[in-house]
Amino acid sequence: MNLDASYLEKVKQILGFKLLELQNVQISIYTLLILAIIIIVTLFVLRVLKRIFKGFVTRDVLDIGTSNSMYLITKYIIWVFVIAALLDTVGIKVSILIASAAALLVGVGLGLQQFFNDVSSGIILLVERSLKVSDIVELENEMVGKVISIGIRTSKIKTRDNIVMIVPNSKLVNDRVINWSHAEMHTRFHVDVGVAYGSDVELVSKVLLECAQAHPNVLNEPKSFVRFIDFAESSLNFQLFFWTDESFIVENTKSDLRYKINAAFAANNIQIPFPQMDLHVKSAFYRP
Repeated sequence: MNLDASYLEKVKQILGFKLLELQNVQISIYTLLILAIIIIVTLFVLRVLKRIFKGFVTRDVLDIGTSNSMYLITKYIIWVFVIAALLDTVGIKVSILIASAAALLVGVGLGLQQFFNDVSSGIILLVERSLKVSDIVELENEMVGKVISIGIRTSKIKTRDNIVMIVPNSKLVNDRVINWSHAEMHTRFHVDVGVAYGSDVELVSKVLLECAQAHPNVLNEPKSFVRFIDFAESSLNFQLFFWTDESFIVENTKSDLRYKINAAFAANNIQIPFPQMDLHVKSAFYRP
């Protein structure tokens, strides 16, 4: 019995050995063990939650964007409580920390204003879900990209050049952003083309529609259509409208359609004009 009591006393002394001691903070080996256990349990819980949300996607209960948003919000909330518990474990009172942080933020508020603007915008994106992972968006600078992640402060958007841009969330909330995937996955685009005066306009429309129907990225429903838009100076102008669910690579689709249209026009003797200018030169005779 004495040996057991002596052993427990030694273990207690080892665990209570203070590694750091300040006015309000005391860190011992026992404290480090508690901190490690809290962090390990938190990481385990987050891993389980991530698998649960992935299961929702697999079973079609949630789409991948909603699942990621809900998981991120849950993760941030859990970490807030965990950090508060960690601080309390080492003896730091959260109320004192908040008061100190408030006093600090008064001094550096201007410097952190943009940071908090980005964070609050990130929370808005995650709650409102106006943007989701895999959405195709167009920014104010006409840059088109696919949303690959939405963080609490920044989001990542991959452009058509396969470049990943890190965009502050405030830009996505405050600036004008076109979300091509917001309502439906398929989006309407058009290709402009002009033909020479005197061309058979009915044949032009028929050829344009055949080119659209032959492309694998152009949807059969809604149906493509042609619009006769203008009598221009050198050409009769048309627009070929089509729908696709491959918005991210639509410029490649447009290029393919132009190749097909050019070949089809040549096969059907439809001329694509170019601007011409007639220059009349009058001769002047020298008279002495």
